[in-house]
Amino acid sequence: MKRILVIDDDEDLLDIFSIIFRDAGYNVVASNHVDTAEHIWEIGPDLVVLDIRMKNSPESGIVICKRIKERFRNANIPVVLVSAEPDISRIAFNCGADGYLKKPFDIQALMSAISKLI
Repeated sequence: MKRILVIDDDEDLLDIFSIIFRDAGYNVVASNHVDTAEHIWEIGPDLVVLDIRMKNSPESGIVICKRIKERFRNANIPVVLVSAEPDISRIAFNCGADGYLKKPFDIQALMSAISKLI
């Protein structure tokens, strides 16, 4: 079973992502802590869904995305950014993300983006 790691500071969104992905047959690890990205090897995700703006966090999703792409380069773990930022496509490109979704997102668009990467 493929595993998706979701990192977002919005508990409601974490619940929504968890329900959507579990219903689609994925194993889900949901976290509201950016420190979770430091434990990629232990979690073993096949894909990471990452919010850009994380309240009460010293790092943004942009920094976390870059770190995942640098530190786990050989693991080839796709990262999908999720944000309401108007320039999310540029942000995703600049940090090396494999995809992005603009909030609010359509569930079918979400699943389509995920299925292409996992």
